Amino acid sequence: MLDSPFRSRLPPTFSDMRVCRSSSCETARLSESSFSAWARGDLEESIRAAKAAGHSEPECTGNCKGLAKIWHAALLVGIRDLSAGARALADVDELTAARPEAYGALAVASLLCAADLALAEGNVPAAVDLARKGVRRARRTGPHRFLPDAHTVMALGALRQGNTGVSAEFANQLRDCALLGQRAHRPSQCAWAAAQLLEVQGGALSAAQLVVGIVTDDRLLLELLASQPAAAAWLVRATRKLSDEALARRVVSQACALAARNGGLRSVSAAAVHAGGLLERNPERVLAAAAAHLDPWAAASAREDAGKLLAARPAERQRAVEALESAVDGYADSAAPRDARRAVSRLRSLGVRRGRYPTYADLDSMNTNSLTNTEAAVAELVSQGFTNSQVGERLFISGHTVAFHLKKIFRKMNVASRVELTRAWSQPPAPAVGNARAR
Repeated sequence: MLDSPFRSRLPPTFSDMRVCRSSSCETARLSESSFSAWARGDLEESIRAAKAAGHSEPECTGNCKGLAKIWHAALLVGIRDLSAGARALADVDELTAARPEAYGALAVASLLCAADLALAEGNVPAAVDLARKGVRRARRTGPHRFLPDAHTVMALGALRQGNTGVSAEFANQLRDCALLGQRAHRPSQCAWAAAQLLEVQGGALSAAQLVVGIVTDDRLLLELLASQPAAAAWLVRATRKLSDEALARRVVSQACALAARNGGLRSVSAAAVHAGGLLERNPERVLAAAAAHLDPWAAASAREDAGKLLAARPAERQRAVEALESAVDGYADSAAPRDARRAVSRLRSLGVRRGRYPTYADLDSMNTNSLTNTEAAVAELVSQGFTNSQVGERLFISGHTVAFHLKKIFRKMNVASRVELTRAWSQPPAPAVGNARAR
């Protein structure tokens, strides 16, 4: 293993159980066994131990049982057993509902696990709302070590919804959290989120340090693959953009090894098949992964990948169109309009025009006057200094279309140049009287 720029830490919930004052606490012992199994990639064993910990009777006066239930729920969300994860979280809510202020760390951890669950379900607005609540509670009650988790959810939500301003705000912050162990207990997930944001802003080379850092570190790569079903395929795409086939093969090898150790976990197997199909450029395997994925966003991503591979074969044009149409619908159902627009742009290159066009997330905090969401997205990127062609690449439209939108933006905002637009865009919005935004 190469030297890694990251320093991994224990999950906060598990760290709290490590300081349990009772040496005979069965809950803490079972939780430690669960984490050890998870750290070596035995996810099924880890989940069994975590479930037992949550149902045991702790021999201490702390929050061991509640923390064990949170850890169990987090594991279930990671493998996308979302209904079971929701039930585990409901048990914790019963514990904290009566006295939320008395369970500071537990209440924050519960909110952030619920945010992860909502994001996995494709409910991005709910995920971001829960993460924000977690941030407010963490700042009020003290467990600041949870903040990177919340920021990761908020950043991924902003990225999927095309809110580039929020994405840019989080990119460097998450990168700093991931590097050198600055507060992050899950540096791989901070790094993965930051890498996606940086790639959108500046291309593959901007994310190279983070991508290479994850892939070359056994522990970090395992941590990410065990928690994010879409990560393996994304890393294969990212390493290929860096022209590093060896790193792509390493990702697939690790994903397949994790799947082999956990044969009963469908999400882990689907992730390995997806990454392997990409490596082999085999659309049939990628389509099989799409059908097997439990994560709706990962399934849409697999269909987009399959559509791109099929589009390279002239005889498979119709199947490519079908896969991409399905990807657009899957992204739309996952509240991910930015990804849906990318798939739409691929359809457009095949000569297919869709009647419905995904809209970007609402940017209520911006001074957008009567701008549409697409115009607001253009104005945000132009204000960051991007050229028309660079804006077009990020919004999956042509440079000519960007210029067309800019003319309307200038007229609506009563500005005459990009400099004036940037100045106006950076001003705090006036207090809202009503929502005048055109839809």
